[in-house]
Amino acid sequence: MDYGEKQLLYNIDKVTRDDDKQGGKMMELIHKQLLGYGFDPVLTDYLSVIIMILFIGIICIIANFITKKLVLRVITHIITNNKYTWDNVLLERKVFHRLSHIVPAIIIYFFAPTFPNYQHLIEKASIIYLIIAGLMVFNSFLKAFNDIYLTFDISKTKPIKGYIQVAQIIFITLGAIVVIAILMGESPFILLSGIGALSAVLLLVFKDSLLGLVAGIQLAANDMVRVGDWIEMPKYEADGDIIDISLNTVKVQNFDKTITMIPSYALISDSFKNWRGMQSAGGRRIKRSIFMDTNSIKFCSEEMIEKFKTIHYLSDYITTKESEIAEYNAMNGIDRQTRVNGRALTNIGVFRMYINQYLQHHPGISKEMTLLVRQLAPTENGMPLEIYAFTNNTSWDIYETIQSDIFDHLFAVAPEFGLHIFQNPSGNDFKNMIEVNRG
Repeated sequence: MDYGEKQLLYNIDKVTRDDDKQGGKMMELIHKQLLGYGFDPVLTDYLSVIIMILFIGIICIIANFITKKLVLRVITHIITNNKYTWDNVLLERKVFHRLSHIVPAIIIYFFAPTFPNYQHLIEKASIIYLIIAGLMVFNSFLKAFNDIYLTFDISKTKPIKGYIQVAQIIFITLGAIVVIAILMGESPFILLSGIGALSAVLLLVFKDSLLGLVAGIQLAANDMVRVGDWIEMPKYEADGDIIDISLNTVKVQNFDKTITMIPSYALISDSFKNWRGMQSAGGRRIKRSIFMDTNSIKFCSEEMIEKFKTIHYLSDYITTKESEIAEYNAMNGIDRQTRVNGRALTNIGVFRMYINQYLQHHPGISKEMTLLVRQLAPTENGMPLEIYAFTNNTSWDIYETIQSDIFDHLFAVAPEFGLHIFQNPSGNDFKNMIEVNRG
């Protein structure tokens, strides 16, 4: 042991002995005063102890009052009146309020030698209280640190709540070990050395936390999810926005406002869909088909072609296409007396071009992303005419409005092209058939 360490131990021992002398002198003074008033010596011993306890209690109350009413007010005034905002979080998390609880414990600890018979017990209780108060302060500080971190944009891509919770578990565990060691009168290192034998039990107890920690590191490193992401995970009936990522769970608020809790490690081991790419791209896909009755598909007549020329989005197309077809048929000597020969316009082809032009001019459709109007393989429900396009707004309500407006229009204009939308017969259809047969 070097000179500096010896001097430090001497100073600590000197402070303790000085407090012991002062406490003893005060107790002796109270004892003499009570004897001077004619109290019984045995009763005097009890009364002097009670008075001393009350005196220490009053000092603790005064110290706590000064700390909370004066010191904390000054700190609060300084924090609320400076230009920074992050330190306000320390007040909201009550870091300084919990720190004030340490002062009475320190006072009681230094007055412990006044009661030699109970000194060891009082010192133990004071130290345990100091450890618990310190853990509360540290816990509040970690929460405040996380709140401050959330004010930065990086928190959306690199959340640290899981790491904060790991730190809390570690320090609370260490604090519990130290408290147990103090109660047992043993060194904390003896208890720590025995943890190796309990490692299997600890792994079982903290299995979810360890899995969550590993998952949290992978999620953050690979940028798989962020707070605010819309994810779909049918296995857990999750379909909504992530509102919190913690050590063990990812909290998802579904669109029906219910909350789904997903284990963090499930996002690593299971499959899920993240809609962040759609939100980042700024366009949301429309992929829906109109089923056309194949019996209504036919070649365009002269009357139909003249009618299509009056449609705003088709006039240039019909003129150009008509010239192109006539030139092709003439060059190849095709006899158009039979309509099967050569090339000709069909009402479904013209309608498909109309839809394409309509979408190209629609203010809610993105012009920079894929835009297709295509035929799919015919089914028992007719021929699907699929629209594949992207809106220029990703908000759910706006997206649904744009999509509905488009299909409202297409259902209404299809008969203008001589086309019928396929629909299974309804009761009204059978009623009309019966009435026709009767007539």
